[in-house]
Amino acid sequence: MATSMMWHETASRINQFYRLTKPRVVSLIVFTAVIGMFLAVPGAVPLDTLISATVGIALVAGAAAALNCLVEQKMDAVMARTKGRPLPQGKVSVPETLFFLSLVGGLGLFILYHWTNELTMWLTLGTFVGYAIIYTVILKPLTPQNIVIGGASGAMPPVLGWTAVTGEIASDALLLFLIIFAWTPPHFWALALYRKKEYASIGMPMLPVTHGDQFTKLQVLLYTVILCVVTTMPYVTQMGGLIYLASSLILNGIFMFYAIAIYRNYSDQLAREAFRYSILYLALLFVALLVDHYFFF
Repeated sequence: MATSMMWHETASRINQFYRLTKPRVVSLIVFTAVIGMFLAVPGAVPLDTLISATVGIALVAGAAAALNCLVEQKMDAVMARTKGRPLPQGKVSVPETLFFLSLVGGLGLFILYHWTNELTMWLTLGTFVGYAIIYTVILKPLTPQNIVIGGASGAMPPVLGWTAVTGEIASDALLLFLIIFAWTPPHFWALALYRKKEYASIGMPMLPVTHGDQFTKLQVLLYTVILCVVTTMPYVTQMGGLIYLASSLILNGIFMFYAIAIYRNYSDQLAREAFRYSILYLALLFVALLVDHYFFF
């Protein structure tokens, strides 16, 4: 009985630290990084590189998420979306979180340096600093354009995957970066629209708080147009073929439907649906690139 309770408590503690890494967010990061690896080569990705790069990038991304939770714990305690996180709930302490993210992040960088390559390690470290320090600590509380500027760090995973395999940054890798960079504002501002009151309550200068709903809805629409243009570029550059083109046109059509609907007939429910779809959109877009890549190989 005592042993069972001890195992239960240990599993619960492990789960709290796992939740600090924002696994749903990290899973999308790792997914796009892995796609970047496969798109970088005509054939199969070497198994040792695939494993080391995936694990290393995942660990550093998890450490960045934990640092984000640490910095924003007081704000998280106020917002309905985040008040159940481990730090606001007192399930883990600040020293424990610092030790955990240092251990996990350091291990991830060690793996990338020794078993992937030095360039990927340095780029991953730069991405960590960009997200956890420049975006979270400096930009997020300072400017309503935080998500645009800080989106550069969120757009890096496919580049990290690409360099993990090739050891260099190519134009196609930068195109993958550009796609996620253009995707980030309409994705996040859809969330910010229906969470506006929560952001206002903590004094966070998100675009709907500082510039109002109408301006934000227009920005969602304009950035979606930009995204639709950017996502045609892989076909133009011959990175993707007809499978990708057809898929991107369908996915973009649905995204534009949401963007126009938000602009003309806004509701919180519509914004929620658009936010959820934007996540599926990015995943399916990268899957289409992958399928197209190997279909014509």
